[in-house]
Amino acid sequence: MKLKIIGKKIKEIGLPPGTLVASGDGRTESVRITVIDYDEKNVQEKSIVNVEECFPFREKQSVTWINVDGVHDTGLIERIGSTYGIHSLSLEDIVNTSQRPKCEDYDTYLFIVLKMLTYDEAEKCTHIEQVSLLLGTNFVISFQEKEGDVFNAVRERIRNAKGRIRKMKADYLAYSLIDAIVDHYFLVLEKIGERVEVLEEALISDPKSETQHAIHTLKRETLLLRKSIWPLREVISILLRGESSLIHKSTGVYMRDVYDHTIQIIDTIETLRDMASGMLDLYLSNLSNKMNEVMKVLTIIATIFIPITFVAGVYGMNFEHMPELTWPWGYAGVWGIFISVVLVMIVYFKQKKWL
Repeated sequence: MKLKIIGKKIKEIGLPPGTLVASGDGRTESVRITVIDYDEKNVQEKSIVNVEECFPFREKQSVTWINVDGVHDTGLIERIGSTYGIHSLSLEDIVNTSQRPKCEDYDTYLFIVLKMLTYDEAEKCTHIEQVSLLLGTNFVISFQEKEGDVFNAVRERIRNAKGRIRKMKADYLAYSLIDAIVDHYFLVLEKIGERVEVLEEALISDPKSETQHAIHTLKRETLLLRKSIWPLREVISILLRGESSLIHKSTGVYMRDVYDHTIQIIDTIETLRDMASGMLDLYLSNLSNKMNEVMKVLTIIATIFIPITFVAGVYGMNFEHMPELTWPWGYAGVWGIFISVVLVMIVYFKQKKWL
């Protein structure tokens, strides 16, 4: 995962507001469009080949969910926008996938930007994808960067008429999509929490340079998660205030539940960030302690050899008149002094608890 500090592309500078310039990696695959139209008694689901096929649903009284996988086809986005009366600034934000989570009220529709998180078990990292929602009177249009999402549970509830989703309006569908995204945050944070536990064990048992790299990666990941999720609290708060006629009071109760989950998620991210910072401090402290232990051993060895070196130096001088040199037991006596000095110093160091 790469941390993006600047989201706008340089080539967008100087263009007039509302100009659609797709961001991302220059995708060329076809955009996939699916439509689910339902009311309390009936449900219709189909894949769209031509974007014009979803336009007749605009006039229906039932709730229509149009899901668009891929935002790189700016012409298709413009056609959807012109049919459903979407402002050009909203369309610009849809194709520019570096937006922060936000909610904008355009009277006839609400424009909501969220970040969808998925965890890659193979790469041990989190992927972040922008999801844009357009909430109208009887429709919800969702735009995703690519195929694959966390909305399968919502689709199953619509197909099987589980819960109250088929009895409610489009605002409840929008809530269900937001709730699915927020609930999936818990799964991602649980995986990150498991990585934190593994890193803590590695720090205690055998810290290595790879551990430091993993901690830095974790810190950057939590920073990016905070950047992607923190503004969500403001988004849910706007929906809760009920200033838009598109959000009914019956749905506001469920929005409060999402708001509580959002606060809990933000607290969890802050905890993970603090733990990552603490682990980095612990790693550096362990390195310092290990260096101190090495220096202590080397210092003790050097201290033991100082008196031995002194004695050896004295009797290594080339003076002619040194009476000890002619003693029969002089050599053995010097070794006795060496061993005695070493033993005495070791005993002294142990009494001082330096060893």
